[in-house]
Formats: sequence, structure tokens, C-alpha cells
Amino acid sequence: MRREMQARRTEMSAAVHADASARIVGHLLDLLAAPKIAAFCWPIKHEPDVRAVLVDWVKQGTLAALPVVTAPASPLGFRLWTAETVMTEDCYGIPTPVSGDFVQPDLILLPLNGFDRQGYRLGYGGGFFDRTLAVLSPRPLAVGVGFEINQLSSIRPEIHDQQLDWIVTEKGAFRPEFSGTGA
Repeated sequence: MRREMQARRTEMSAAVHADASARIVGHLLDLLAAPKIAAFCWPIKHEPDVRAVLVDWVKQGTLAALPVVTAPASPLGFRLWTAETVMTEDCYGIPTPVSGDFVQPDLILLPLNGFDRQGYRLGYGGGFFDRTLAVLSPRPLAVGVGFEINQLSSIRPEIHDQQLDWIVTEKGAFRPEFSGTGA
């Protein structure tokens, strides 16, 4: 299923991908006030590119942060990021800051490899975001960003899966009914 979700995005033309990403950014700007610290993910595997929302928020005083894998099977850390930040690819091929202060975001924009209307996301199988959301206190606002073509009837959530607060796609935003975590 994970490979199929990625294949759906890969089939999008560059123009369609850029337009859908821009529409997601517009919905995010309409929906959310600029947070104090916003974490986002560098787009990989044809995920939506929502970096433009960070440009807008940073102009309003938001600090931007990127997730960092600090140890296998552990929660993520978040390092501050600016356009001047030195980056390297981590063991998963994801660009991350080489150094910098670790911070706790009050909002995380999470890429959706797949998602369902109940607010659960299908990631890439590492469980990093689920572990992270489970331990951060206070829990940051968790906003999934993805394309409609990656919507599933259900990801069949398990007990460890963390429900998102919002899902934003090129077609709009919705807030799932909170049911707690997992199935």
C-alpha cells in the first residue's frame, strides 16, 4: 500500500503537483494562524511541497524546525531551520539540519503517504511520528498535508497510531472527530 500511494504521486505531472501543493499552502494559510514554532518535513517521494507556508509564517515571527532522527525506534527531535541552515541527508535520505538547537514545536505539518477520513495517516513504516506525538507534552497541533489521490477508506489504525488534528489537501481541510489513539 505504501508503494502504491507513492506511485500515485509519482504519476502526477510537475504542473499538477505544483498547483496542488500551492492550493494546500493556501488552505493552510486560511486555516491556521502563524504558530510560535512550526515543524515541517522536507518534501520527498513527491509529497506536497508546503515550504511556502513556512516562508509566510517566518515573516510573521514563526520559528521553523525540521525533524531529526536521533536514534532508531525513538521519538524525533526537532532542530531549528532557516534558509542558511547546513543540511545533510539522514539514513533515510531525508534532508535534515546538521546542527542547531532542539526545540519543541507547537504545530507539526506531517506528510501523508496515505490517510483516511478518521484522521489517521499512513507513513513509511518507521513509526517516528506516532512515537513523537505520543510523548510530546503539550502535544503539538498535528496537521496532515497530502493529496486527495492518497485518501484511503481506512488505514486500519493500530493502537499506537496517533490521530491527526487536521487533514489538509488541495481540495480543502477537515477536522476528524477525535476518537483517541489507535483502533
